[in-house]
Amino acid sequence: MQAQELLEKYKAGNCTDAEKAIVETWYLKFSKPATELSHDQLEEATDRIWERLPIHDHTEEIPTPVKKSYLWPRIAAAAAVLLVTGIALFIFKSNSPLTDPDLSATANYGAKAPILPGGNKAILTLADGQQITLDEAGNGKLAEQSGITITKTKDGQLVYTVSAAANALKTAMNTIATPKGGQYQINLPDGTKVWLNAASSLRYPTAFSGEEREVSLSGEAYFEVARSIPKKSFKVSTSKQTVEVLGTHFNINAYADEPSTKTTLLEGSVKVKSNAGEDRSMVLKPGQQAALTDRQLLVNYGKEEEAIAWKNGVFKFEDEDLQSVMRSVARWYDLDVVYEGTLPSRQFSGEIDRNSNLSQVLDILSFFKVHFSVNGKQITVRP
Repeated sequence: MQAQELLEKYKAGNCTDAEKAIVETWYLKFSKPATELSHDQLEEATDRIWERLPIHDHTEEIPTPVKKSYLWPRIAAAAAVLLVTGIALFIFKSNSPLTDPDLSATANYGAKAPILPGGNKAILTLADGQQITLDEAGNGKLAEQSGITITKTKDGQLVYTVSAAANALKTAMNTIATPKGGQYQINLPDGTKVWLNAASSLRYPTAFSGEEREVSLSGEAYFEVARSIPKKSFKVSTSKQTVEVLGTHFNINAYADEPSTKTTLLEGSVKVKSNAGEDRSMVLKPGQQAALTDRQLLVNYGKEEEAIAWKNGVFKFEDEDLQSVMRSVARWYDLDVVYEGTLPSRQFSGEIDRNSNLSQVLDILSFFKVHFSVNGKQITVRP
């Protein structure tokens, strides 16, 4: 398919979702006046772009074509600008997951049925070993222990309510764990709000006593820490670091299969300290991100939106390699990834709605000269 043909399809409102994402990104990111270019020059430019950004034909059409002719006059100019910059950015958002059972096997990359996105799923383990599957439990009171009432709200949150006598009782340790394809929000006894991403777990006391409030995290979570009176520091321990705060908003990505543990600060102040023997620590300011590896502790800037995009229902990638992108996809769609052949060393940038089904996500990623096939819970990636 030539670029001009794609633009004509867009003008007529006949593009697939993936094709719309390409055209609208050209316009939104790179649009500017191009009066110095003739019509022939614009056509030549868009064709050259298409040669550099291969696309395969899609058979799935938009059920209700949406015409956006008001964008058309400047789309060709935007495409010409893209040629100059050499950047490919794709933005794909969907209002609802695609659940049509009649999708072809090709559209589903070999899957027998559409693979849908994750949702609110988690298991709560109480101090006595009792386990409660939260996505199957009814709303309302789930348990009571050590003067603490545990309640599930109708919007899928887990809330701890402390009674007046709780401080005099012995605290117990609870654990909430999300599977691959799951996420959950919990309100801790001190009022701190925690959002858990997929394949993550949080261990915490049913009441915070003593001079510190401390929890343990595996995986990824976003924290909105409540200030306590009198002031008690709040600590989050992971396998490689400890983060200490008083009252603040931050995200920690501490997955074991990621090359670094990343702590991103949005509000307030946090201190990040390595658990290794060396004295490696830093105090972050809003907008900063600490990236801890086995060898060093670095600071990055401007990563806030990318860090918490998952909490807001979006995959957001900024210059990420294919393996990094696929780790995020595999956690959310509960898949294992296998690689075959020599994969292109490209970097991905853009946004994809986490409410999309898997085939929609793979449609976008396939523009980067990679092929996907799905067999049960395994996805194979080939050049």
